[in-house]
Amino acid sequence: MHCFQIVLLFIIFSSVYFFATCQNIPSPRYEQASSLIGTRFYFFGGQTGSFSSNEVWYLDLSNSFNKTIPPWRKDIGMPVGYSIGSLCVSPIDNSSVFLVGGRIFIPNTFSPSDSSSSVYVFDSKTSQWAAATNINGFNSSFLSRNEMQAIIDNSGKIFIFGGTNVNSTLSTFYNDMNILDINTMTNFIFVLTFLC
Repeated sequence: MHCFQIVLLFIIFSSVYFFATCQNIPSPRYEQASSLIGTRFYFFGGQTGSFSSNEVWYLDLSNSFNKTIPPWRKDIGMPVGYSIGSLCVSPIDNSSVFLVGGRIFIPNTFSPSDSSSSVYVFDSKTSQWAAATNINGFNSSFLSRNEMQAIIDNSGKIFIFGGTNVNSTLSTFYNDMNILDINTMTNFIFVLTFLC
């Protein structure tokens, strides 16, 4: 009988471990971008310790849930690994997300991507991604710019201020205001000068 109890305990503890490790839970991360789109709280990319993630996760806030076991849902991944960027949700359709700048990598690596776009558009209704490569007056410094802030107004203009590009040999800090009009996909740059 003692042997039976040991086998039974092994099965119970093994199944608890199996169910605990197979839940749909994102790995710990930092430097991700996030936004509320309708009733979904989205998280895009981020550093997961050993690489830059291309994962997209969300929580559906339309129903209550136990905060110790949130019902995470995984959406289709980004075409690139992404961190330290900024994002805005379009007020025109309330479903398109514009990820601007940031560090862009080959997914799940620390190898920089050769992407020619620093703006990606996610349609949260269809879970489709597109690189915005047709921006008139595109500011090429956005290909490596990160840590900037972006907001969008009701007419669809994204205002992006500052940012940095830090690599092993040179650090660049930006003091400009970029305006990206998502209706015409036109970028305007204003260099700001402060008088002291």
